[in-house]
Amino acid sequence: MSNESKGKMLQEKLTHKWKNVWEVLDNIEKEKVFSLNEEYKDFLDKGKTERESAREIIRVASKKGYISIDELLEKRIKPTPGMKIYANNKDKAVALFVLGKESLEKGMHIVGSHLDAPRIDLKQFPLYEDSELAMFKTHYYGGIKKYQWVTLPLALHGVVVKEDGEKVDIVIGEDEDDPVFFITDLLPHLAKDQMEKKMSEGITGEGLNILIGSIPYDDSEINEKVKLNVLNILNEKYGIKEEDFTTAEFEIVPAGKSRDVGIDRSMVGGYGQDDRVCAFTSFKAILDIETPNKTAVALFVDKEEIGSVGNTSMESKFFENIVSELINLIEENYSELLVKRALANSWVLSADTLAGFDPNYPEVLDKRNSPFIGKGITIVKYTGVRGKGGSNDANSEYLGKIRKIFNNSNVVWQMGELGKVDQGGGGTIAYILANYGMEVVDCGVPLLSVHAPYEIASKADVYMAYKGYNAFFKA
Repeated sequence: MSNESKGKMLQEKLTHKWKNVWEVLDNIEKEKVFSLNEEYKDFLDKGKTERESAREIIRVASKKGYISIDELLEKRIKPTPGMKIYANNKDKAVALFVLGKESLEKGMHIVGSHLDAPRIDLKQFPLYEDSELAMFKTHYYGGIKKYQWVTLPLALHGVVVKEDGEKVDIVIGEDEDDPVFFITDLLPHLAKDQMEKKMSEGITGEGLNILIGSIPYDDSEINEKVKLNVLNILNEKYGIKEEDFTTAEFEIVPAGKSRDVGIDRSMVGGYGQDDRVCAFTSFKAILDIETPNKTAVALFVDKEEIGSVGNTSMESKFFENIVSELINLIEENYSELLVKRALANSWVLSADTLAGFDPNYPEVLDKRNSPFIGKGITIVKYTGVRGKGGSNDANSEYLGKIRKIFNNSNVVWQMGELGKVDQGGGGTIAYILANYGMEVVDCGVPLLSVHAPYEIASKADVYMAYKGYNAFFKA
């Protein structure tokens, strides 16, 4: 054998190159990729807010045989292996359980994602008139580039609790016959001063005001006629008045449906893929689980984009409380120690997105350690900022177990991080679950244009995320 052929064999044996998913799929799996992503686009379109996403998850899960923890508690039903249970946290977060053959004390296999996404919220008292135009004052939510949100067609999604307690859901801007809303911008001819500012200052937070109307109410004896006309339309259609805005939650999101991207239709473009791409894939994965060895849990939480604070976030005691309730129903002698063991013995995939390598911006990414679009689900050993500040930093032993699960299930995966060391960074819910002593690693789908009004995912990566989470639940 020549030295050249020996070297080639040695290179193949010792070196590693991440695979392109499309190159390893057969025609049958390729059909599954495209079919799954049609469902994914539908999920994105139905769940543009955390409330809508939670509602859709519960609706589908209920049809698949999941029963509410509230029903179990009310009827004192003892959970048994294979039972499928859901818990609803204030219509904004959900936990799905498929009880395993082993006791909860032995731990769970948990995939945790979040349902909230960067957006623009209406302020508590938003409606005003200026220069005979009706406007909404807003307050952006999460990390956005403000300039990306101007001159886009926008939709209004929300819920109003009226004075008598009635709750009204409102969506305007999604049907083809609906009007849409806009945040205006300066024409280039008058934007000299604006263009000289930093990008972060060109559009201010207080300048993200929504244009919603211009027709005055037909009465010459009143002021603010355009504002009154808007209120009159809202009252006639939804039965609300201005004071009802104080007990409402309205979110401004991009109008329109998610779309295929690329002449080959290989990608999905749509709003809120951070982190609904991981929510959808983990949801689909757990729906396929029947009586696993370890109890399988899909967590869908809120408020991750603003630091996981509040009673619907991962920082809340919601999940811990639900696990306590289940153990109390299952065990004859409840003990807080059993709850602590159940949590500490659990394995977690913190399912969140990260920036895929973008050839338009190579200067902020380490090409050797960045995830690539189309190369599969991405394991992220650590997140954090600069010197790994705020990171979970998973241990090698646990990474080895996940690696084995993925390889044994033919899951195409890659490693990645959030960018060059001193460039920036971020965090997920991983560290919160790790506080219980759980084994946790971040594992999700790489995106392009993360946190933009429209983000891009590879359909192949969506499929591999589903496949990876499914294998993890079964392990």
